[in-house]
Amino acid sequence: MISTETVSNYLERLASGAPTPGGGAAVALHAAQGAALVSMVAEFTSGPRYADVQEQAQRIAENAKEQMRSALFAAEEDERVFRALSTAYGLRKDTEEQKAERRDAIQHATIEAATPLVSTVNVASAVIELASELLLIGNRSVSSDVAAAAEAARAALGTALVTLEMNIAAIKDETQRAQLTRATTQASQMISQAEEISSAVRSAVSA
Repeated sequence: MISTETVSNYLERLASGAPTPGGGAAVALHAAQGAALVSMVAEFTSGPRYADVQEQAQRIAENAKEQMRSALFAAEEDERVFRALSTAYGLRKDTEEQKAERRDAIQHATIEAATPLVSTVNVASAVIELASELLLIGNRSVSSDVAAAAEAARAALGTALVTLEMNIAAIKDETQRAQLTRATTQASQMISQAEEISSAVRSAVSA
């Protein structure tokens, strides 16, 4: 499992010809790293100098850690659902009945495969919101890490956006398509917010 293996072991699996882990798991780990960086900056926002905002910073840190755990769960779920999708594609298609069963299985598995991506979009969005809040009160000596958190979340959203659009194209159910379209809209909006955070940090550094 991703949450318990070493980084090097995960990367070796990612680099192999095995179907999992893949892009969806990598997306979730981008979000997890962003959450971890937010927590780190919040933890550094402590001591007498930050007494007025320390309680707020601790709340941000706790929230970020929860988002990190949610992202790790999404990464593991992505492996599980993608294996199910691979199994669906491997079903027999010798007869018309088998072909119909295979099509239905693929549709169901494709919808299921999008669930971890939607979760990752929600996590990455939360990370960006927390980074925005932290940028106003956080320890200035590690403000670049706020930008790093936003960029990690932005990477997660950008890749999730592409993958979700592929899923939407493959799904016939209009209700499911609409739900995933809402997630892509959210991803696009939050990407812009992440860019604003990075820009604000860079401007502050160069001022």
